[in-house]
Amino acid sequence: MQATLRALGIKEINDGCSTGSNWFSSGTNLDSVSPVDGQLIAKVKTASTEDYLKVITSAKSAFLYWREVPAPKRGEIVRQFGDKLRAKKSDLGKLVSYEMGKSLQEGLGEVQEMIDICDFAVGLSRQLYGLQLHSERPNHRMMEQWHALGIVGIISAFNFPVAVWSWNTALAWICGDVCIWKPSEKTPLCSIACQHIWNEVAQENKLPEGISCIINGDYKIGELLTADTNVPLISATGSTRMGKLVGTKVAERFGKSILELGGNNAIIITENADLNMTIVGAVFGAVGTAGQRCTSTRRLIIHENVYDKVKDSLVKAYAQLKIGNPLDEKNHVGPLIDKDAVNNYLTALGRVKAEGGKIIVEGGVLEGAGYESGCYVKPAIAEAKNDMAIVQHETFAPILYLIKYETLEEAIALQNGVPQGLSSAIMTLNMREAELFLSARGSDCGIANVNIGPSGAEIGGAFGGEKETGGGRESGSDAWKAYMRRQTNTLNWGNNLPLAQGIKFDLG
Repeated sequence: MQATLRALGIKEINDGCSTGSNWFSSGTNLDSVSPVDGQLIAKVKTASTEDYLKVITSAKSAFLYWREVPAPKRGEIVRQFGDKLRAKKSDLGKLVSYEMGKSLQEGLGEVQEMIDICDFAVGLSRQLYGLQLHSERPNHRMMEQWHALGIVGIISAFNFPVAVWSWNTALAWICGDVCIWKPSEKTPLCSIACQHIWNEVAQENKLPEGISCIINGDYKIGELLTADTNVPLISATGSTRMGKLVGTKVAERFGKSILELGGNNAIIITENADLNMTIVGAVFGAVGTAGQRCTSTRRLIIHENVYDKVKDSLVKAYAQLKIGNPLDEKNHVGPLIDKDAVNNYLTALGRVKAEGGKIIVEGGVLEGAGYESGCYVKPAIAEAKNDMAIVQHETFAPILYLIKYETLEEAIALQNGVPQGLSSAIMTLNMREAELFLSARGSDCGIANVNIGPSGAEIGGAFGGEKETGGGRESGSDAWKAYMRRQTNTLNWGNNLPLAQGIKFDLG
């Protein structure tokens, strides 16, 4: 791991604040401790209010330069950044796995998402199109343009410590925006590694400071960012509780926000499902990243005719799971992020029992050799009712709830009957069932899948959800429009000035 850290520019003590090649911090030290083995990876000096003001000043100056660079030229810079990520994929993927605790395959996959969004953004840099509109007045032309918005503040969560930042940053950069990143305090080194990679591109192209900035620190630094009128857009990923605070503060100053918040994702398993395919999707969705994805499978809504068969298959599959060091590709499940997450997991299991649920695959904390960090837990399965308070709540841990249904309409109502609305899926070989699920009477989530699980989104589609998930969209499709401001233009190329709606205004 030491060689990996050196390759990514990580030192024993790192400044956590940067405007590019300029690194500084005057705050307190933050320890980055790996949940894999409980070892200190490195220290990060956090940003102070004074540091934050330096970053804002640099970003404001950089925006005046960056917005004037033609979009395809900005795309070329993003292309080079993507190439740097390709060269650093192995090292950055290992750091993601070790600092966050997800499997090495998932860590490498997360870096691949960064590469993919860079590729997407490069093509998009030549397609930031507006509309040509017909005017009601003769000799007039109307059109829409999209202009750069300004500084984009990005607040990311620990579970995807690099990919979600890149979803925002790659699009913001090609749109002409500059970015300030406030990463999770639980994965600060990933942000520092990404900034070093950006710096190589910036220096090779003689770009000014401030196009990419990071500010490591606690929630107080995040509050400075969300309250700052210099930052027209905040993109925040995290819990619903956090999103309500961020959204309210940004709305108070008439700023814009993209909120990617909690999920309580379900798979509906009909009697027409391919059960072999279903079990694979259900298990990966529930235990991948140790249940710490916003798109993790939390609920299985199972038709009564196949309920017992699915339950028995899941119990057998869970017995085969290997839990351990995520850098060992033979293991299926790594650790939770920290002891607080472990306590939340244990509390949730206690509430399942207290609220009348039945545990059919017991959970618990693993101890002994290989589990010294105290963050390894057993994935659990419980039979439950959808209206139980603990089922309505998102627990960021590998706990899966089984719920029985009779009719598809009932199943869809159960699927939609939670406060969150991120991702959803149905397993069926029946076309009518699939189409109903995808219709306006079907899933109320931002993502609705057929014959795949709710986790594992591709960057080509817009990512986000409804209800308490926040309603924002990132990544693909036309999500780029959130990072720009729309302008309607009317151009009169005639010899007189007719007024709209046929109004007459005679000064003679």
